[in-house]
Amino acid sequence: MIKISDLKKIIIPCLIVIILFCVISFIITKKELDKYNEIYNYNIECIVGEIRESYPNVDEKAIINILQNKDFSKQGKDLLKQYGYENMDYIESLNEQKRLTVTINILVIIAFGLTITFIILLYIARQNKKIEEINLYLKKVNTGKYNLKIEDNSEDELTKLRNELYKTTILLREAAENSRKESKNLSIALEDISHQLKTPLTSIRIMIDNLYENPDMDEETRKDFMNTISKQIEWISSLVISLLKLAKFDSGTIVMNSKETNVKKLIDEVIDNLSILLDIKNIQIQKDIPENATIKIDYKWQLEALTNIVKNSIEHSKDDPKIDIKVEDSSVLLKIIITDYGEGISKKDINHIFERFYKTENSSENSMGIGLALSKTIIEKENGYISVKSKEGVGTRFIIKYIK
Repeated sequence: MIKISDLKKIIIPCLIVIILFCVISFIITKKELDKYNEIYNYNIECIVGEIRESYPNVDEKAIINILQNKDFSKQGKDLLKQYGYENMDYIESLNEQKRLTVTINILVIIAFGLTITFIILLYIARQNKKIEEINLYLKKVNTGKYNLKIEDNSEDELTKLRNELYKTTILLREAAENSRKESKNLSIALEDISHQLKTPLTSIRIMIDNLYENPDMDEETRKDFMNTISKQIEWISSLVISLLKLAKFDSGTIVMNSKETNVKKLIDEVIDNLSILLDIKNIQIQKDIPENATIKIDYKWQLEALTNIVKNSIEHSKDDPKIDIKVEDSSVLLKIIITDYGEGISKKDINHIFERFYKTENSSENSMGIGLALSKTIIEKENGYISVKSKEGVGTRFIIKYIK
C-alpha cells in the first residue's frame, strides 16, 4: 500500500509539470490563434483591396455589409464550392501554420511524457538505492557489525525505516556488549568464588580427616576443630547468601518496597546490629542526625547496605576510637556521611573497593570482599549514589546521597 508521504513525492512533481505543461500549451495556443487571425485578416485585407482597385465605385459600407452578412458568406461558400474549393486550405500560409502547430504540440507532449517518466524513474531509483542500503545494513548486522550511521534527514517511509533499523542496531550492539561483559564478569566471578571457597573447604576437609583419623584426640583439641569448622561453614553460608542477593539484583528480580522512612530510626538500628563489634573494639558512634529527616526507601535493604558500610568502618578502625555519622537533609537530596579514623585506604585500592571479591592489603582473613559491592548495588537501586574518600593512616569517609 502506497503511503501518503510516497504519494507526495510523486504527485507534487507531477502537478508542477502538468501546470507547466498547461501554461506552455495556453501560450502556444494563444500564439496560434493570433497567427491564424493575422493570416486571416491579411487575406481579407487583400480581397478588400482587390475589390476597391477593380471596382472603385463600390461603397465602403457595402463592402463591410458583405463581410458581416451571413447570407453573403453562404453565397460565397457556394461559389467556392462550385469551383472545387471546399475549405480555406488553399491558403498555403494557413497550411504551413497548421503543420508547425501540430509539430510543436507533438514535441510538447513528448517532452511532457519524458519529464514525467524521468521523475518517476528517478524516484524509483532513489527508493531502490535506499532499499539496497537497508539490505546492506541488515547484512552487516547479521555479521555482528553495528557501526551504522544515519545521515539522511528526509521524512519518507524508507528513511524512517532505516532510522528505526539504526535504533535497533544500537540496542543490539548494547545487548551484545552487555552479553560479552556479563560473560566475562561471570567467568571472573566463578573464578573468584572458586578461590574464595577453596581455602575454607580445604581447611574443613583437613580438620574432619584429623577427627576421623584420631579418635583418641583430646576433648579440647576436638572442640577447637569443631568450633573452627562451624565458623568456616558459617562463613561459606554468608558468602552464598550474599552471592544470591547480588544474583537477584543482577537478574532484576528484586523489587524495592519504598516507603517514607525516618533516617534516625534506620541508623539507630544499624548501630544496634553492630553493638557487639562496637563493644569488642570499644568504639563510640557520634551521631548528628536531624530528628525529622526522612527519605523514601526500602527499609530492609537500606538497613543491610548501611550495616555493611558501618561494619567496614569498624573493622578498619583502631581500638578506642570513634566513628562519626552525620545526616544532611535538603529539599533535593539526603546525604549520609560515615567517617572513621582508622587505617585508611591506599591510593591503589580506593578505586576498587566497590568491586566484587576485591580485598585490600589490610582486609581481614574473614573478609569476603563482597559487602561494599552489595551495598553499592542496593543504594544505586534506590536512585542513590555512594562515594569514598580516604587517606592512609588518617581514616575513611563514605558519602551516600539519596535523590528525593
